[in-house]
Amino acid sequence: MTNHSTSSARLAPPVGGFQEIDGRRVFVHRSGSGGPAVVFLPGASAVGLDYLGVQQGVSPYTTAVVYDRGGTGYSDPLPLPRTATEVATELRELLRARNIAAPYVLVPHSLGGFYAHRFAQLYPQDVAGLVWLDAFHRDWDDFMPPAAGLAAVERMGPDLEQMERMRPALREMYAELLAGRPEHVRRALTDLKLSDGQTRVGIAERTGLAALADELRAGPGVPDVPVVALTVVGTDPGQGTLASERTLREMHDGRTRLDAALVSSVSHGEQRVITDTSHHRLCFDRPDAVVRAIRDVVDRARP
Repeated sequence: MTNHSTSSARLAPPVGGFQEIDGRRVFVHRSGSGGPAVVFLPGASAVGLDYLGVQQGVSPYTTAVVYDRGGTGYSDPLPLPRTATEVATELRELLRARNIAAPYVLVPHSLGGFYAHRFAQLYPQDVAGLVWLDAFHRDWDDFMPPAAGLAAVERMGPDLEQMERMRPALREMYAELLAGRPEHVRRALTDLKLSDGQTRVGIAERTGLAALADELRAGPGVPDVPVVALTVVGTDPGQGTLASERTLREMHDGRTRLDAALVSSVSHGEQRVITDTSHHRLCFDRPDAVVRAIRDVVDRARP
């Protein structure tokens, strides 16, 4: 299934700028200096500036980069969904164009896990470490109940009509989540997140999950670099309307076992279970845990 995104590139980002890649503008915001550089890979429906608070916690001790992959956020439109290879090669071109030296500590959240893994498959020498923020993994279906397999997760998300009904509640949620940001950032980010274009982008990206896992299974596992996985087992109230309590419990158990398998596949891996927030709120509610995990991986990755 292919959907044409109507990205909100017409909206001006409150910070950061653009890099031209293959004749398209890709939004990027860099702060800090030194290495290894930390690169955030957003989840579906998320944008780079959702991770601004965590970026600000990381930039005092190394370079930190947030961006919007092509077709999402402030970047120019592209047909969605895209392959993991397309997203990974775009990211490498962006980092090179901005003279951000490899290797990198990749920090994928949710859907970003597929893209980080593909980046590591294609450019293993460019990956110094991984911080897994409750991210998707190619072996998801091996650990999840059938009701929560990737094909089911694709169907589980709200459609455009449901998202429209949720708009007032979403506005309230963003007001709460972004309360600590400067007013111009809060206002711009809320307008972007509630735009029709960004809503369609989130729905479109979630249609390709099973295909992304298949693409990754053709290549190797993650490289033997330092890994910290943050596994979130708190439940978002909205999830109760999309899956049964038993399914949610089995999903948390499956995710815990999946991340445990991931960190056990490398020489220096560690799993940290987060109980007091939910999947989508992790970087807003627990920036301290995310920044600590990133700092630990950066320290382990430094020569």
